[in-house]
Amino acid sequence: MNLATNLEASAYYFPTRPVVRQDGSELTYGELNDRANRIATGLIKMGINPGDHIGLCSINSIDWIAFYFGILKAGAVAVTLSGLLKGQELKNIISHSKPRFVFTTEDKLSDLNSIKDICGIEKIVCPDGDFDLSYLIDKGSGSFKAIDRDRSDTAVILYTGGTTGTPKGVMLSHEGVIFSSHSIAYYEHSNENDLALCFLPFNHVFGQIHIMNATIISGGCIELLPSFDLEKVLELIRLGRVTKFFAVPTVYVRLLGVGDLSEGLGRLRYCFSAGASLAMEIVKRWKECTGITIAESYGMTEAMPVTFNHYYPEKHIIGSVGQLVHGVEALIMDTSGNVLEQGREGEICIRGRNVMKGYLNNPEGTASAFWQNEWFRSGDIGVADKDGYFYIVDRVKDIIITGGENVYPREVEELIHTIPEVADCSVIGLPDPEWGERVCVCIVPKQGHKIIQEDIKMFLKSRLSPFKVPKECIIVAELPKSSTGKILKSELKKMILRERL
Repeated sequence: MNLATNLEASAYYFPTRPVVRQDGSELTYGELNDRANRIATGLIKMGINPGDHIGLCSINSIDWIAFYFGILKAGAVAVTLSGLLKGQELKNIISHSKPRFVFTTEDKLSDLNSIKDICGIEKIVCPDGDFDLSYLIDKGSGSFKAIDRDRSDTAVILYTGGTTGTPKGVMLSHEGVIFSSHSIAYYEHSNENDLALCFLPFNHVFGQIHIMNATIISGGCIELLPSFDLEKVLELIRLGRVTKFFAVPTVYVRLLGVGDLSEGLGRLRYCFSAGASLAMEIVKRWKECTGITIAESYGMTEAMPVTFNHYYPEKHIIGSVGQLVHGVEALIMDTSGNVLEQGREGEICIRGRNVMKGYLNNPEGTASAFWQNEWFRSGDIGVADKDGYFYIVDRVKDIIITGGENVYPREVEELIHTIPEVADCSVIGLPDPEWGERVCVCIVPKQGHKIIQEDIKMFLKSRLSPFKVPKECIIVAELPKSSTGKILKSELKKMILRERL
């Protein structure tokens, strides 16, 4: 078994169909498969063995995709790193993952050269590096079949965003990523005529598995952007070059600010949101504006996907992340690992082929992430109804305890998002000598609008228990976010506290 056989199958059936387009360049499935073969055989000639780690540290590109599948075809492990890493954070992850070769771009060359010997990097693949990609391609052969690996062997290592501390290297098996890709393609009714827009980074599970791998397994085409660009996104949609749109909640908020959005949807048939909680109000406004429901699922780097909420659109429930993916199990458990009855809130725990093998070089972290070595602990508080629909209440680590009462930030945020003057918001807990923590909301106003703190409080007092109403409302120009658009609550807390020193 090898994840790269998904590319080989699509190249067999659709050799002349485009697999990726970027900045006027286009590659067919046959051409991508040939290029990946040449990279794989080139790597093997240079001494790369099955199981060796090889890093990718760059922004999205056609070359990134080719190198990724070349690594997999050679039987090696693709360690996918953010192209935004630099300095000590880059050194820490390279030291931890120990890739023999690293594929990168010119802007990262200096950083990587400075740690090359210390971290044991043998070769840097980059213009002006040890050799560039064209040299490796010329060295290889276009005739090659992916090396067979055991289904449980590690295919890729993705690093978590590090929002709760030091990033962890999540080891995903060949079987796990193939299962995830098939599940996504199935639930999205994907086919070879789909055009999937991707501006989310390939080092993240959303970009790499949900968009790239699931599109390739179904024979579709990836319309690639290195990052989110509002004007380019709108242009591609209007030109009919997008049938499937994938984004994080903040992108949908920005698009809803475009006045004539509904008049330029082209061939768009499917919209999906992940990476962070999506407010119900955004789903309702998007449906009213475009006629398309924003589909959601539930998953994470360690377990992708767990649920889907849209295989049958008429059964879509706003506010839910849906029902379990076929072949995946989930239970709601308490803090001692006991299963809770239906309707009670607790931690979502998961079992299935979609679950990671563990964290790289971190046996303690791996052990603490599982109950009884089989049920993965998501860290998310959720609840399931009688029809098997799951609802995310909040992150365990985001719960605010004020005066002994638990406050789930998402509940408060959902209400604040219904206020017309609010563009974005985040509810956090700040230290308080009397209450332990006090509920605080940071709000980004819509352009040209003013937020009055007392109006926010009055609005919430009529809808929430008194202890849930924020004691403080802070107006900010923007909220700190990860490269995938997730609000970094820990960074937001630090920013607020730092400003008050």
